Amino acid sequence: MKWILNLFPRTWLIGLSIRFQPFLKFYFRGNLFTDPIDGSNYRKFLPYGYQNIRENALCPGTLSLERHRLLWLFLERETRFLNKEIKVLHVAPEQVFFKKFKLFSHWEYTTTDLHSPLADIKADICNLPFKNNYYDLILCNHVLEHISDDLKAMKELYRVLKKGGTLIAQVPINLSQEVTFEDNTITDPKERTKIFGQYDHLRNYGLDYFSRLSSVGFEVKANNFLETLSIEEKKRFCLPKDEKIPVALK
Repeated sequence: MKWILNLFPRTWLIGLSIRFQPFLKFYFRGNLFTDPIDGSNYRKFLPYGYQNIRENALCPGTLSLERHRLLWLFLERETRFLNKEIKVLHVAPEQVFFKKFKLFSHWEYTTTDLHSPLADIKADICNLPFKNNYYDLILCNHVLEHISDDLKAMKELYRVLKKGGTLIAQVPINLSQEVTFEDNTITDPKERTKIFGQYDHLRNYGLDYFSRLSSVGFEVKANNFLETLSIEEKKRFCLPKDEKIPVALK
């Protein structure tokens, strides 16, 4: 198995994992790590990353990453969304959540993306075909760093969210960097990977990401839920080392 992991150290390991998911889930079964999304247990998770390979990042069973497991715990422990009858828009749906949320009969659940086969409605996030003030909850995670005009996308998300509704919009944030860095002249994929961390990322968000969301009307909180978890939980669930969950209210 080690030679397979060495052959596929980058994000396209996910493609391999989807194909051999039942085998990988069986092969890596154990009691050291747990995916809180489905409660399955493993002796290890798979490596994942672009420039910097993270050990024990990708769950072989659900294909969740650190940020997915953190978000699930946040939704489960800190909100009532998972049990409420609500209208939910999921932008660029992640497979790990898509499978679960599609089974929620108490949700009016809509997925959208420009290209994803998991999308119910193919649409540009900067021009969403949805009514004003419609959704109670919008999930839009690791999307905005790919969008040229991220402020326009934020305005669209604000428009379709109900008053009193919630947007959760995780992005890669450098918490030691005050101001977002972007340079539209950088177009070479290798250079983008070197500077932005991934070939299709357009910026490195800094702490001003939260004020960018605020600038289009949201009331934003950089939620420190990760800090409420014990060291043992962080290790067992293989969570991010340092992440604030952007929770934006209308």
